[in-house]
Amino acid sequence: MQAELIRRLLLQEGHTPVVVHDGRAAIDEARRRRPDLVVLDLMLPNVDGLGVCRVLRQDGDTPVLMLTARSTEDDLLIGLELGADDYMTKPYSPRELLARIRTVLRRTHRPVDDSPVLRAGAITVDPARYEVTCDGIPVPCTPGEFAILHAMTADPERVFSRRQLLQHTRGHDRASTERAIDVHIMNLRKKIEADPRRPVRLVTVFGVGYKLTGRPS
Repeated sequence: MQAELIRRLLLQEGHTPVVVHDGRAAIDEARRRRPDLVVLDLMLPNVDGLGVCRVLRQDGDTPVLMLTARSTEDDLLIGLELGADDYMTKPYSPRELLARIRTVLRRTHRPVDDSPVLRAGAITVDPARYEVTCDGIPVPCTPGEFAILHAMTADPERVFSRRQLLQHTRGHDRASTERAIDVHIMNLRKKIEADPRRPVRLVTVFGVGYKLTGRPS
């Protein structure tokens, strides 16, 4: 069984993996153990992966790496909208999954560095503390969302294409990448715009991409 193989590989890398086989048990274990990362298959009995992701995001900011079939692109995008940090499509190799787990863990457990605090209008990004604020209020971000804001606050008013933003988020599968960026942008607007339907900070440049303005509101 692939889950057992992955569990053994994670043990060899010094992790303490716990394998469960249904959504209800996944929620219970996550609440009990507060894991560093949840690898979440969308095809689960009792509560499906999207339902589990929704509960995990309500409970906190535990990183979530989703596993999905290519035929479930809509589910994948819904998962990103719910706040999943990354995804992989099936079939995948266990070692590829391990590499992706390392990437997500590095993003969410960054050591303190001397990177400068970046500002664009009301948006502040502190890479050293891995923090974002808007009008002085903390903004919780997934690693993908943080990477987008970090790139855009470093160069405000610059127009970024979806492909360029994808290079900053890294780690996403090549299928559906531009749509995945759109979902991240939509989620960010919900967090930093007074009216996400009429954005004035994270704006669309039609036919090109997106830019972060220096406007305060």
